[in-house]
Amino acid sequence: MFRPKLLFTGLAALALGACSPQDQQAVTSAAIAKQVILPTYSRWVEADRQLAASALAFCQGSQPLDAARADFLKAQRAWAELQPLLIGPLAEGNKAWSVQFWPDKKNLVGRQVEQLANAEQPVDAQSLAKASVVVQGLSAYEYILFDSKPEMADAAQKARYCPLLSAIGERQKALAEEILASWNSADGMLAQMTKFPNQRYADSHEAIADVLRAQVTALDTLKKKLGAPMGRLSKGIAQPYQAEAWRSAQSMNSVRASLAAAQTVWVGVDNKGLRGLLPGEQKALADKIDAAYATSMKLLDGNTRTLGDLLGDEAGKQFLNTLYDSLNVVHRLHEGELARALNIQLGFNANDGD
Repeated sequence: MFRPKLLFTGLAALALGACSPQDQQAVTSAAIAKQVILPTYSRWVEADRQLAASALAFCQGSQPLDAARADFLKAQRAWAELQPLLIGPLAEGNKAWSVQFWPDKKNLVGRQVEQLANAEQPVDAQSLAKASVVVQGLSAYEYILFDSKPEMADAAQKARYCPLLSAIGERQKALAEEILASWNSADGMLAQMTKFPNQRYADSHEAIADVLRAQVTALDTLKKKLGAPMGRLSKGIAQPYQAEAWRSAQSMNSVRASLAAAQTVWVGVDNKGLRGLLPGEQKALADKIDAAYATSMKLLDGNTRTLGDLLGDEAGKQFLNTLYDSLNVVHRLHEGELARALNIQLGFNANDGD
């Protein structure tokens, strides 16, 4: 016998299920993976492919130093954009250190680059992959292009560094391609952030929690990247050589690129970011986080000075303190109120103990 009341009840249950928070989190997880993270990884791969080609061209004499440096800065920016998105294979096994070694408190980069450059047997990409992470990535590449004075070098000195420069380019290209292929594999991160349950996530809530943890860690790291050279971690004594990219004078640009990437995860494409998971009654919190990002981005967009230059006078130091405090607001809102609103237990982050 047809029972319209039962049918209506069943349809209502289906409608409610379609709008359930769990489903919304699945939609958001998939959107962040496809529309934010994967395109950023793809740009990183392209930048590292160009880096590898650039190293060869520079070493063969067909590319000037300025062009080689410009290609490095593109790779460095692509890496900065990726740092708030470090979930999955790149966040495991210290792989991120193979891309960039920071902090370098004892100038290990300079010392180990010189050791390899002076070795009897020139390094190649295969042997470099087995070497210390200190010399595998962008920090060592930056040292060669900006700190070894290649613009004043004779052919013999350039020949000393070029095998390592080319090996780093190839190493970064291979690593980036490997990570992207892993993301796109049948049971890789893209699939794991799209369909639940899977071997990594029991449900979409776990995936969203992973995204937020990466955000919180990255925002905390941004504070450290300012705080260390400012002296906040060394009794107020400025430590300019503890800046992330002091050799290329790009530390402030890297901070901006990382913060912009974090903001993209928050806002999402078509409002399918973490912000869209907050219910209507949490509008005040969403507005508060929007305002915090806007404050930090306005400070960064209005700045034209390098970090080293800013550390050189009181006005610069005051600006850095203001910026640090603004980043702290963004970080604490994610770590505290946003995590609670999304019912996420963060636990320890990757920086704990540093």
